[in-house]
Amino acid sequence: MTLEQLFSLCGNLSMVGWLGLVLAPRWRVTRDWAAPVIAPIIIGAVYVWLMTSNYPAAPEGAGFGSLAGVTLLFSVPELLLAGWIHYLAFDLFVGAWEVKDAQQTGIHHLAVIPCLFATLLFGPGGLLLYLAIKFAFQTFQKRQPSEA
Repeated sequence: MTLEQLFSLCGNLSMVGWLGLVLAPRWRVTRDWAAPVIAPIIIGAVYVWLMTSNYPAAPEGAGFGSLAGVTLLFSVPELLLAGWIHYLAFDLFVGAWEVKDAQQTGIHHLAVIPCLFATLLFGPGGLLLYLAIKFAFQTFQKRQPSEA
């Protein structure tokens, strides 16, 4: 399998998970298995294989200790792909957590969809948006007079 095919496979698998979170958020298969477990495990296995089979081929000085080292590391296409699919797996996992947490908190799914989109595109920025919405929701809930 070529790197381009692995890129497409992992990207498509991630998209299936994201679409499930947006369109079928209450379906347990999507929310509890496909998005947070199955897709990240498959993508994670590809990541581990790419890292373990290609890290030894990284140029001298490559590594995670400096920006220059990361730049050298990502000069190897296989390791660049590993870095990309690392984002795919973790962002999808975070998106699944946002959906499940919102359901447990009582936040309407329509308020979560922009967070999912932002998490897909901007990772931590989407998580921050979700946490801000959750904070606002909980603050608003506390200020509501209790029904007796």
